[in-house]
Amino acid sequence: MYSEGMSTPERLIESTRALLWERGYVGTSPKAILERSGAGQGSMYHHFKGKPDLALAAIRRTAEELRATAEAVLSAPGTPYERIEGYLRREREVLRGCPVGRLTMDPEIVASEQLRAPVDETLDWLRERLAGIVEEGKEQGQFAPGLDGEEIAATIVATVQGGYVLARASGSPAAFDTGVRGLLALLRPTV
Repeated sequence: MYSEGMSTPERLIESTRALLWERGYVGTSPKAILERSGAGQGSMYHHFKGKPDLALAAIRRTAEELRATAEAVLSAPGTPYERIEGYLRREREVLRGCPVGRLTMDPEIVASEQLRAPVDETLDWLRERLAGIVEEGKEQGQFAPGLDGEEIAATIVATVQGGYVLARASGSPAAFDTGVRGLLALLRPTV
């Protein structure tokens, strides 16, 4: 499953990331991590203090990846509207849900300030980044001057996260796509 050149800690982190996305924290047992990673018995405790420490490394990696993916789209050439549209329409595994957003539904992660922090920081970063793009669009006259960048950014994030929920509930990405089209119609510049 993992390349032979990948170190044991890397295999453990990548396995934990996948399992957290699939099963959540409670459903991710040390045994499942070891089986998926192909690491030997005791490897997890040799490289990490325990499951919470390994989970934190995995959550941080997932959060970093999400920020990098979002930033690549949000900093691409184009108008503010085009960059927001690019973010909303980018390729996603809609039926799997957001690997960061799904963590907010996990009571063990939400209850742990340490495990919740990278999730909260990532969603804060995303809202701030989007709010800046909305403000840029207002300055350029592309968006209505009365729009509040922070409110629109929160709406964008809520549309994406809610779109994942609706798509998973229906078993079809169509609900996600419908929400994206609706939000883009509301944001579409009239100029």
